[in-house]
Amino acid sequence: MPNIAHPTWLRNATIYQIYVRSFADSNADGYGDIDGVIEHLPYIESLGVDAIWMSPIMPSPNHDWGYDVSDYYSVAGDYGGIDALQRLIRAASKASLKVILDLVPNHTSSEHPWFKSARSDRNSHYRDYYVWADPSITGGPPNNWLDATGGSAWSYDTHSKQYYLHNFLPTQPDLNWWNPLVHEEFQKILRFWFDLGIDGFRIDVAHGIYKDQLLRDDPVANPGQNRHFEHFGLAETYSKNRPEVHALYRNWRQLAASYQPPKVLIGETWVSDLDTLVSFYGNNDELDLAMNFPFTFSDFSSRSLAPLVTETLDKLTNGAHCCWAASNHDISRFPTRWSADDDTRIRSALILLTTLPGTLILYYGDELGLGDSIIDDHFLQDEMTSASTASFRRDYARRPMPWNGSRQHGFTRGTPWLPFGQVTTSVETQLADEHSILNLTRRLLSLRNTIASSNLATLYLDDLSWSYKVDKLEVHINFSDQSIQRHTDGGVLIDNRGLERSISAGENTIEPFSAFIVRRS
Repeated sequence: MPNIAHPTWLRNATIYQIYVRSFADSNADGYGDIDGVIEHLPYIESLGVDAIWMSPIMPSPNHDWGYDVSDYYSVAGDYGGIDALQRLIRAASKASLKVILDLVPNHTSSEHPWFKSARSDRNSHYRDYYVWADPSITGGPPNNWLDATGGSAWSYDTHSKQYYLHNFLPTQPDLNWWNPLVHEEFQKILRFWFDLGIDGFRIDVAHGIYKDQLLRDDPVANPGQNRHFEHFGLAETYSKNRPEVHALYRNWRQLAASYQPPKVLIGETWVSDLDTLVSFYGNNDELDLAMNFPFTFSDFSSRSLAPLVTETLDKLTNGAHCCWAASNHDISRFPTRWSADDDTRIRSALILLTTLPGTLILYYGDELGLGDSIIDDHFLQDEMTSASTASFRRDYARRPMPWNGSRQHGFTRGTPWLPFGQVTTSVETQLADEHSILNLTRRLLSLRNTIASSNLATLYLDDLSWSYKVDKLEVHINFSDQSIQRHTDGGVLIDNRGLERSISAGENTIEPFSAFIVRRS
């Protein structure tokens, strides 16, 4: 195994994802900002998490809200600029919190100086920073690749008379990672931010950075393919998911490991099978964490989750860390998708998430049980899903954080950039309720910090329930609408309201859709 250092703090850590624009607004302009994050660091620290990951804060024209970067060396003025980030890094360090940023290496904004130069002149130094191709013999796009809206992934540039590739919006041209100069640029970008003091990056579209050099057509997806992994009827075999990306991550891992302590690399690895997922860890010399989307998109059932979790743990060896998440800024929040916005099921899902060995990512609001917020179409801000035929809109999962019961719920003194939708709870309300989902989450994360093992053993599994053991914890989850009996060891039982009581070994009832933990002495 290569002798490459990894961040030791990742073991069974919890990372809190902040969609900065929706978290807290410090200056009444309606948009969340970094000073808003700083103001609420005591709250974040009180959760018991180890790190914050902030969605993109680099300058952007915001066609994709920061995932279309126009400058890789700065922080957008709307968020407070680079001085605000440096204040956050210092404040987070005092609170023993790591700071992780989003890095977008698959594409830039069409407003980035590289692309402006590239499209202005075929002889530009930056022309080959991007993927260009001549029209097909019929005069249309070079191949059948589709972008994230379901339209062609190619746009014709009338000035240079070639097509350029964009796997997302036309305002997000894809970079050409076959060009060594692009590698050199990103080596400098990583060093800049690492030297500034951030603790690592979450890498956007980590599986899709390289494209097939021959630009071959994507094949038709298998009929049984999970809808979250097929792409408008196509399998993204050539437009993404190319093997050359692994050498890139080995190179970045060496750079990250050259710092003390080592920087962390987390990949948005949107792949459908565990063997491919595990490949992004390499021989423990590539990514530190690969996001497990087969888990995220699993049904919330014993027969779906148990084999997937155990297989993931079995496949990851040599000290590699699993990565579990159930919500993020691109998908339906787990309280809606998994739990149908039902209080009991939300609590059971949190018990599952917080007791799995590995690294957990919680999305802001998960700790409150916030579900999706349906927003009228004329208030939608997201160009990506508004341009597609999908029924889900990403804005539904990006509601401003409800801090209290005031008119704008403590998020802003101005007009929020996105409507709240229906608000039924707040941080203030839940902090005052000893048995709230928030206080349950805090208890669960405190308990999670006692887990020393990376192993999980299934005790019982059937169509209705799953019981497993992690370190000194027994976890019993009822996925059904009927009460069931399960044998437990003696110890302290922690129910889904966070209440504790001592029990003896024997049969215990798990109420419908409920869960509990037994902490053995």
